[in-house]
Amino acid sequence: MKSPLIYYMILFFGVFALSTSAIFVKLADAPAAITAFYRMFFAVVVLLPFLLVNKKNRQELRLLSKKQWGLGLLSGIFLAAHYVLWFESLNYTSVASSTVIVTLQPLFSMVGGYFLFKERFSKGAIIGCLVAIAGSIVIGWQDFQISGQALFGDILAFIAAGIITAYFFIGQHIRKSLSLIPYSVISYVSSTLLLGVFAFSQQTPFFEYSVQTWWSFIGLAFIATILGQTIFNWLLKWLSASIISMSILGETIGTCILAYFILDEVISLQQGMGIALILIGLALFLLQQRNNK
Repeated sequence: MKSPLIYYMILFFGVFALSTSAIFVKLADAPAAITAFYRMFFAVVVLLPFLLVNKKNRQELRLLSKKQWGLGLLSGIFLAAHYVLWFESLNYTSVASSTVIVTLQPLFSMVGGYFLFKERFSKGAIIGCLVAIAGSIVIGWQDFQISGQALFGDILAFIAAGIITAYFFIGQHIRKSLSLIPYSVISYVSSTLLLGVFAFSQQTPFFEYSVQTWWSFIGLAFIATILGQTIFNWLLKWLSASIISMSILGETIGTCILAYFILDEVISLQQGMGIALILIGLALFLLQQRNNK
């Protein structure tokens, strides 16, 4: 077992890689369903050789139980459903409102971790969680919409937050007995198929996109998914879904910084205050959890 500090460093790297998601999505001139589909499709293309070439991975895949197959496929379905609901919510509410609500996933993680994995959280960790979530709300507060249509979009985003938490809980359970590559390939393949069906049902074209859009798809797959999402899958063997879900709140910080340098978006005083709250909350939560071990 590596030092816990190493795992946290890798976790922060994964969060930063995931932070590129919003940038690549903004650079991609394609419908959301297609962007999500190619994100997962190209991730499968990258990971599949590691599954086929490695004898241990192939053998592990052949020896999978029905339960492991079922959980792996279910995790992919949850991942696809998360994308579908989150992207659909953007049709009804603002990007900031939807993103902030999706970042409520640590609340689901703490409740689920308490009942499913008997995790215990100190008062300090709970306060840290709430402070970090408050920081995320501060960043997106000015863009919250109040209307019946916006409320429907907010509800979709809230459900998406619960579903991605379920995805991480499945990963936390199955990664105890299944290696990273077989699990990720099974999950991503099922997610790709579901997203493909959804995109087809929306009658969106699968081709005829610009070179920049195709590069954005590849960036989403390799950086945001392989170096972000897949790293989380790897860490689930040693870190809880609650810790990973909390750390993903840092995605907001990375996105703001990248948007400043790449998209020339200004970081406002309000966003700066929100970033400070997220950092304080994350530090408090992670330190408290580490001290409880």
